[in-house]
Amino acid sequence: MRSVSRLANVSINTVAKLLADAGKFCADFHDERVRNVSSQSIQVDEIWSFVYAKEANRENAKTAPVDSGDVWTWTALDADSKLIATWFVGDRTSASARIFLGDLKERVANRMQLTSDGHRAYMKAVDHVFGDDIDYAILHKIYGPDPSRERRYSPPVCVGAKLQEVKGNPNPKHISTSYAERSNLTMRMHNRRLTRLTNAFSKKFESHVNMIAIWTVWYNWVRIHKTLRVTPAMAAGLTDRLWSFEEMIAAMDEIAPKPGRPKTYNKR
Repeated sequence: MRSVSRLANVSINTVAKLLADAGKFCADFHDERVRNVSSQSIQVDEIWSFVYAKEANRENAKTAPVDSGDVWTWTALDADSKLIATWFVGDRTSASARIFLGDLKERVANRMQLTSDGHRAYMKAVDHVFGDDIDYAILHKIYGPDPSRERRYSPPVCVGAKLQEVKGNPNPKHISTSYAERSNLTMRMHNRRLTRLTNAFSKKFESHVNMIAIWTVWYNWVRIHKTLRVTPAMAAGLTDRLWSFEEMIAAMDEIAPKPGRPKTYNKR
């Protein structure tokens, strides 16, 4: 952010305000346009990060805000179009899982097959949100012993997986979380705030949420998927053309508050 402020010869506060406005706009853009998604198979997963300080260092961090510590970005990916149907930033509890899946239910137009990992929060949340109106399965990964205790940032080697059909009649061929995990890798590689072992992490929770909102719009509407050769939004039938960030900025400028006029952003 400081590099951008120097290149553009503006205050860093101007850059911070622009990112905040862009984040709110992108969150509203996603909320309004990603609706009535026709999906046969949805994969869900979570990606870890932290705000201001890691959870273990939070108590000793000076002037740490209330919402600092570990945060998890929940994502729901359509296996066919690779569209991120919804996302949510919070903790890893059942309450967050309910909010996340409740929003997913409002965006998918048909009965779907859902696959998650073995995180316990999903089972209660799926039952609470969908009842019996879903085909739900769990992919339990089996890890072998870790030969090296120094691998702090990688789990042990995966030696197998166990499929568990929980609700409905899920198709065993589509019980997978590979696409969601690959999408989360793309998010971590392209979003500097999620890069490990750097000082580029978010210092405020709101800034972290805004950056996830901006990245999601870029991923769904602007970035061409190499395999699909179109954007996920085009593959999902939400648009018939390629969007650019210039168009997003122009649309954001159209709703920017004029002098004496309050902001009109919708609340998610």
